[in-house]
Amino acid sequence: MTSRNALIVRGGWSGHSPVEATDRFLPFLEESGFRVTVSDSLDVYTDADLMAGTDLILQCWTMGTITAEQVAGLRGAVQAGTGLAGWHGGIADSFRDNSDYLHLVGGQFACHPGGFVDHTVEVVPEQAAHPIVAELTSVALHTEQYWVLADGHNQVLATTTLPSREGDPWADPVVSPAVWTRQWGEGRIFVCTVGHQPQDLDVPAVRDVVERGLTWASR
Repeated sequence: MTSRNALIVRGGWSGHSPVEATDRFLPFLEESGFRVTVSDSLDVYTDADLMAGTDLILQCWTMGTITAEQVAGLRGAVQAGTGLAGWHGGIADSFRDNSDYLHLVGGQFACHPGGFVDHTVEVVPEQAAHPIVAELTSVALHTEQYWVLADGHNQVLATTTLPSREGDPWADPVVSPAVWTRQWGEGRIFVCTVGHQPQDLDVPAVRDVVERGLTWASR
């Protein structure tokens, strides 16, 4: 098996359990042939040599701030072919004040109405053959349901529909991307919005999607 290099970058808001959540995927990455480096500092993104040799970045860093040098290092690595992947707030609610990061990822958390709610994530029929969601159709969940602001450069693989409940200020249901990919130069980006709590990542369909997404995104 050809060895590749994965970098896990984790930190930010502790409510998303960045250490416990990413530790769940360490055995999978190692069994898949990755040499894994773990960093609790965004300064790793400024290490040009390390980034050039990294095939996959798994980021789990909710909120926080990122410097111009750090985001430039991340964007440059992805553009050159390093994959970027993550779930929930660790990738879709990172560095809210940095437009260069938001442009890179292509989607940003807006809210999760109702807190923990019953909802489903549905595979987009036209994307049913994509390797990340192949043989999956939908998954029923009771956790946070992300309302995401996104752009048209994403390839949306799965969506979730947020209803309009009595008292809500929006009149119609909102369809929001729940799983998407994005091409950035030579690099691939994978985002799954499910994953508020580590046990969300233990749901078999969610686990499959994340593991496939990590593999797909890697150089």
